[in-house]
Amino acid sequence: MEPRATGTPETDSTAPVNGGGWLRDQVCEGLRDRIITGRLKPGDRLVERDVAEDFGVSRVPVREAIRILIGEGFLQAVSQRRIVVREMTRQDVENLFDMREALEVLAVRRASERRTAAELDTLARLLVEARAATDTGRPEQLSRANTAFHAHIVRISRNELLTTTLESLEGRLRWLFQQVDDPGPLWEEHRLLYEAIGAGDADAAADLALRHVRHYREVALRLLFTE
Repeated sequence: MEPRATGTPETDSTAPVNGGGWLRDQVCEGLRDRIITGRLKPGDRLVERDVAEDFGVSRVPVREAIRILIGEGFLQAVSQRRIVVREMTRQDVENLFDMREALEVLAVRRASERRTAAELDTLARLLVEARAATDTGRPEQLSRANTAFHAHIVRISRNELLTTTLESLEGRLRWLFQQVDDPGPLWEEHRLLYEAIGAGDADAAADLALRHVRHYREVALRLLFTE
């Protein structure tokens, strides 16, 4: 089966809760992107005042965004006044792949059992977009496309607990998807996953997902920790 594609920022700290939440999310996404793409590197210090000026907001949403990114594992509070970009250790990466191995195998199995024609059309479109991103060779676009492909498989599984758990890891998984030196085979493995899900072959999809995660565990560890 071949895939086919079928307001102005508020700077007042007394802003309403919804507006404050929107600003927090914008700052959080912006900082997360900079860390994932390497514009902010491990050990780089974040100063609330400087970040607020950079994003054109007050320090309140910056403080809230920093708290979220500490919880996600991207930032580290070295002291009360010193926040730095956290370095991912080998154990951090191993733990992420352990989670991927357990959760994504379950996700593709359930997706194979529960997929609809419309959901498969969307998955095909995402696969086409991932192919285009692969051809551009731009890591940021590629990581977003691959994350979207996997996220849709999780949605197709229709398991709310699984969805919530993986959503909490989305930023770190995007970072992992950038640790690839040969994206062509990655896309081919995604194509095979798409075909197995489309065919409703849960056992084949689960086996492909397991081999896929284990393959890229080896790739990421080699790229990140081999001198």
